[in-house]
Amino acid sequence: MDLLTNFWQLFLLSAPWLMLGLLIAGLLNVYLPTDFLNRHLGKEGLWTTIKAALIGAPMPLCSCGVIPAAIGLRRAGASKSATTAFLVSTPETGVDSVSVSYVLLGPFMAVLRPIAAVCSAIAAGMLVGKESEINDEHTKASNNNHEKVTSSCCSTKQAIAKEPASSCCSTEQAPAVEKTSCCASKKEAVKIEGGVAKLKRAISFSCNKLLEDTMIWLVIGLFFAALVQTYVPESYLSQWGSGIFAMLVVILISIPMYICATASTPIAAGLLLSGVSPGAVLVFMLAGPATNIATLGVVGKELGKRAVAAYLIGVIGVALLFGFLTDYLVSEFGFVVAPMMGDEHQVLPHWLSLVCGVLLVALMLRLALKMCLKKSTQTGKSIS
Repeated sequence: MDLLTNFWQLFLLSAPWLMLGLLIAGLLNVYLPTDFLNRHLGKEGLWTTIKAALIGAPMPLCSCGVIPAAIGLRRAGASKSATTAFLVSTPETGVDSVSVSYVLLGPFMAVLRPIAAVCSAIAAGMLVGKESEINDEHTKASNNNHEKVTSSCCSTKQAIAKEPASSCCSTEQAPAVEKTSCCASKKEAVKIEGGVAKLKRAISFSCNKLLEDTMIWLVIGLFFAALVQTYVPESYLSQWGSGIFAMLVVILISIPMYICATASTPIAAGLLLSGVSPGAVLVFMLAGPATNIATLGVVGKELGKRAVAAYLIGVIGVALLFGFLTDYLVSEFGFVVAPMMGDEHQVLPHWLSLVCGVLLVALMLRLALKMCLKKSTQTGKSIS
């Protein structure tokens, strides 16, 4: 009974902030121009990497959602450093995760977490970009040597042919054919679309796609936090809950996990309640969303196998650095990193938390029902 009580308290405590984060994330998704990312992320370099990290930080995408987005950016012309920075900062933090961090871990962690995420993304992006430049130099040198011994497609063989052949270097071009853009009508529709329609689309995205991507791990994370709070004594993990050993342990635990920034927050709160240091908790929240197996596979496929090592060095190195910094600031200056369990009445009224909690439960049940109906429909079609 205590387990369910603690779970419900944590759920109510998180619900208003999660709802707020979902709404802001939906607004960003709708109002941010679709070509904005591609126009600003096409070059290598520090400034491009910083922009990619800052653009990705508030994005409404989790670990699973950022993968296709990053692939789309890369194939649309984004540089390797920008793609990497976007791939790191987007799942490590977000407007929804910051709001949940505020209530479950306190204002200090809510401020430090996005700063650490952006720094982690910049470091990983610059390392991958540097590795890419070195690799490109080797590739160019190899290609130059190859061109010296390879005949051109415009060789003199074509000149002595009996019948005229079309040259691959011909300057003649076929007359341009005027085509009607398939996006023309869509652009006109977007111009006509009013503020109310955009707001509805933002709410629809938040309550459907975004919530569907996060709700399972969110519930698991809250349950884990309640489980730790109920059954694990505070002194049990405190004996190894700080220092480099604890940070390395949470990194090893986080790599196989497939979890987003929002869902990792209640798990981090549970670790904090069990005695793990704030620095190790921050390491978990940075490494967990950014170093899962799926993301590393995408990095190796799209950016190169050697980029995986640079990616891991950047993410893990900065996570450890900020982990030690967090523990130092907490011990030296007395910053508080703790769930605001006793102060929720000072932040939000209980009735608001209750309304948001009931609404969130209704939305989750609706999505769960839709997924069950979809699976049953697919099963029926496969049988028939």
